[in-house]
Amino acid sequence: MKPRVAVILGPTATGKSHCGIALAKRLNGEIISGDSMLVYQRMDIGTAKPSAEELAAVPHHLIDILPPDAAFSVVDFKEKAEKIIADINSRGKLPVIVGGTGLYIKALLENYEFNTVEECSELRSELEAFAEEHGNSALYEKLQELDLETASRLHINDRRRIIRAIEAAQSGEKIAHRKSEEWPYETVVFGLRMERESLYARINARVDKMMADGLVEETKSLLDSGLSLDAQSMHSIGYRQIVWYLQGQMDKLAAVEKLKQATRNFAKRQFTWYRQMPYIKWFDLEKEPVYEKIIDEMQQTLVEKFKLR
Repeated sequence: MKPRVAVILGPTATGKSHCGIALAKRLNGEIISGDSMLVYQRMDIGTAKPSAEELAAVPHHLIDILPPDAAFSVVDFKEKAEKIIADINSRGKLPVIVGGTGLYIKALLENYEFNTVEECSELRSELEAFAEEHGNSALYEKLQELDLETASRLHINDRRRIIRAIEAAQSGEKIAHRKSEEWPYETVVFGLRMERESLYARINARVDKMMADGLVEETKSLLDSGLSLDAQSMHSIGYRQIVWYLQGQMDKLAAVEKLKQATRNFAKRQFTWYRQMPYIKWFDLEKEPVYEKIIDEMQQTLVEKFKLR
C-alpha cells in the first residue's frame, strides 16, 4: 500500500492553515508546510507564519528550518518532504501538506525528477546583463524561443528561474520530468478558493495587519543583522516592497499599495499553477466562510478514502 498524504492548497489568505490544523487534530495528523517562505527563521510577519499557538497545536514540519540567507528550492523541498512523509506514515499518523506553492506540491505528488544543470558563470553574467539592459520581458522571450513549455510555468519577472531555465535549455536538458505516470502516494488534494473581489479584500486586510504587527521593524531587523538584499528570501513579496520604503525609493503608503498589488498578482499566478492540477477537489468559500462545514467534509472524504477510524 502506498503512503498516504492529504493536501490543502489554495491562494494566500484563504484559511488553509486553519483547516489544516483542525483536520490534523481530528485525524491524528502532522502538518508539512508546502510554502516556500515558511522555511526561514526570523521571517514571521512577512511570510504570514502560523502563530506560536497554532504551531503548538499539532506537530509542524518544514517551518523555521533555515537562516534567512540560505537558498531553498523545489528540489530541497521534495527531498525533505519525502523523508518526512515516510516518517509520519511509519508512525501510523497522517501527513497533511498545507501550502500555496503549486510547483512544490505538484513536483512532490507527481514525482518529478530534476536534472542538475551545471552553472556557467559566464552565461549567467551575460544573461543578467542582457536583462538589465533590455528588461525582463526580453529575457522571457529568449526562454520562450528555447522552451515554451517551461516559460509558460514561470512569471515574466522571475528572473532567477528564467535564467536557470535558459541555462538548462541551452544545455539541451529539461529542468524537470516525471519519473513515471504512477504517483508515489495515495493522495487527496483539497483546494480553497473564493470569488476574486472577496479574496482581494482579504489580501488587503492581511497586508494592513502585517504592517500593524511590525513588518517594517522585522525587515529593518533582518537588514541590520547583515542580511544581503541579494538573498533569495529578500526577493519575496512582503520584504522587497518594505526595502524600497526603507531605502527611500517611495513613501510608506506607496510601499503598502505595492505590497497589496504584488500579493494580489501572486494569487493570480497561484491559480495559474492550480489549473495544471485537475485532481484538486475545490471548496468555494463564501464571503464569510463556514470553515467547520468544510473541515467536516474534508474529514469525511479522508476517512472514506484512507479507511480511517
